[in-house]
Amino acid sequence: MTRTELTGVAGVPETAVSESLLERLPANDAPAPWECVCEAVVWFGRGGRAAREALPPALRGEGPGLAVVGGMVRYLETPVGPYDEVLGMVGSRTGVKPWGSVAFMSVDSEPSLVGGRSNWAMPKTLGAFDGAIGSGRTMTSSGADGTRWRVSVTPRVIGPALPVRSVGLARQQFPGGVVGDSTLRAGGRVRPAVVTVEVDSDGPLSGWLRPGRHLGAVVERATFTLGEPRF
Repeated sequence: MTRTELTGVAGVPETAVSESLLERLPANDAPAPWECVCEAVVWFGRGGRAAREALPPALRGEGPGLAVVGGMVRYLETPVGPYDEVLGMVGSRTGVKPWGSVAFMSVDSEPSLVGGRSNWAMPKTLGAFDGAIGSGRTMTSSGADGTRWRVSVTPRVIGPALPVRSVGLARQQFPGGVVGDSTLRAGGRVRPAVVTVEVDSDGPLSGWLRPGRHLGAVVERATFTLGEPRF
């Protein structure tokens, strides 16, 4: 692992990593692929110009910012142990091929931060988390490395549990501007929900990961595998 693998990852301003954090980060002992078990709240928002501007330079010309997907995740099993995560992903397409690019991601695990940046160029930063996943329950994350931001989600379930399986493509800009694609395969049980989202930041986060009420889901339990990137 080199310093550039950590600092050369593209992300929105809220994903900045401080020098003091860089100095204490561990080595990457969990290369791709990762298989994980989690519970989560996810929600869907509209895209537009602000969503497109959240993409890294190498991807802005690949397609429009069609949609935004937000997530608050509690990982129960991963190669680096349990941890919490909040994310914002911009969905787009190249021709008819859909893909998503994570522009904002924060975790409360330093090994996860290292693995995310080194393995997949996910712009993970360090955050603090409070609360729980579940209908009527609130989970909140805030910056823990010098950047001021806060995301809070409260879902209300509106339907029965449904089995879901999906395959998606994560497209990220790696150091040096090269683009890598990683396949995400997931399966689990989800309940449709209305998700109330609060977003506050000194940066542009709330301009594209928009606050308000959104359609989404409570993921009761899911297993997914994120593969090695292809260039």
